[in-house]
Amino acid sequence: MNLSLSKISPNLWFEYQAEQAAQFYVSTFSNSRILNVAYYGDAGPGPAGSVMTVSFEIEGMSFIALNGGAHFSFSPAISFLVDCDTQEEIDELWEKLSKDGEEVECGWLADQFGVSWQIVPKLLRERLNDPDPIKAQQVMKAMLQMKKLEIKELEKAYHQ
Repeated sequence: MNLSLSKISPNLWFEYQAEQAAQFYVSTFSNSRILNVAYYGDAGPGPAGSVMTVSFEIEGMSFIALNGGAHFSFSPAISFLVDCDTQEEIDELWEKLSKDGEEVECGWLADQFGVSWQIVPKLLRERLNDPDPIKAQQVMKAMLQMKKLEIKELEKAYHQ
């Protein structure tokens, strides 16, 4: 059994849905897998035999999901940014991750577990950092009008 993780791995604190969340994320992203499931023993603090942690990997990045109880909740102050190559990839991830969650704005959403994601085209960073400040601002203005980002509309704003 391979339990190696990245040197730094996000540890996601769930009330009791760690296993369901890990399975959801692994099914949403290609090149992803569950690495290990660990269970609470008699020492607790969770019920003996219940899932304590799930180690998983998404696109080469390791994560840990912990069933830690209702002490903490997620905040949009931390999100996972996903750089997408195509509109099809944006559409697919947006649909899967926002289902039973919340669409926010500017490519942000909260999934059904409350975890925040930014689903963005790779070209967005390039366009927002264009040496022509007018072009960059046009793209920013277009982005601020959207929930799910549309490459065609961002490019239209860039080329105005």
